[in-house]
Amino acid sequence: MIKITMAVKIVADSACDLPEELVQSAGVSVVPLTVRFGDEQFFDRGGLSSQEFWERCARQSSLPETSAPSPGQFSEAFIKAAEEGNDAVVCITLSAELSSTFQSARTAAASVASTIPVHVVDSRTATMGTGLQVLHAAELAASSLNADKIISAITALSKRIRLFAVLDTMEYLKRGGRIGSAKALVGSLLSIKPVLTTKNGLVELVSKQRTRARSLQYLVDKVARCGNITRLAVMHAQAPDLEELIAPLRKLQPKAQIIVNGIGPVIGTHVGPGAVGIVYAES
Repeated sequence: MIKITMAVKIVADSACDLPEELVQSAGVSVVPLTVRFGDEQFFDRGGLSSQEFWERCARQSSLPETSAPSPGQFSEAFIKAAEEGNDAVVCITLSAELSSTFQSARTAAASVASTIPVHVVDSRTATMGTGLQVLHAAELAASSLNADKIISAITALSKRIRLFAVLDTMEYLKRGGRIGSAKALVGSLLSIKPVLTTKNGLVELVSKQRTRARSLQYLVDKVARCGNITRLAVMHAQAPDLEELIAPLRKLQPKAQIIVNGIGPVIGTHVGPGAVGIVYAES
């Protein structure tokens, strides 16, 4: 009997914040969100690098605005996957609680249903929390697993993903409206450094530290309590003390692959400069 291999294409949105070299090597198709500075609109990462984004933010008195990809953008990616010979698509998106990206992808999936089956998965998190799910899905697709098995594995992984981020300012998150229960901090922060997480798809406050150094140590302690980790990610928004976080992580996890990448313009709009975070999967 001849075994028929079903080719599955993995599609993500740009808020997954994966390094471009990993996107290319994993064969993932990325659909960009957009960032607007007044009348100027840019595709996330594609038309505006992280460096250029922060330089613009420093010059502007108002924050940029972000928007989800249109259904048409997703449709183009899905149809291209079919034209390349894939039999199905698994599309993993930024949390539906934080963006309309998930709904946009679902609308596009319905519109191309007669061309290729598309399964849209809500990552229930953001930035590299989504990125680790995307990478795992791509590895499974490369191993010729079908869409149902990939979705099952990603759903299980998403329940083990932990994201923690330290912000230098709450102003960006407050004005962006993605603040969840962390609203309790606004107006009373003073010198407190909040540590945030994603829970049930929303941004939540998990700890209040009195200094930046203590907040970074909080992140290191989270990894220390986890034991062995096969994959670990560090994301940052021009954090000047990045190495102060990475160095102890390397000592704790000498065998782990640590993915380090800058936070893209879309997530950066909401977390602000100086933000730094970790993402890992609990065993």
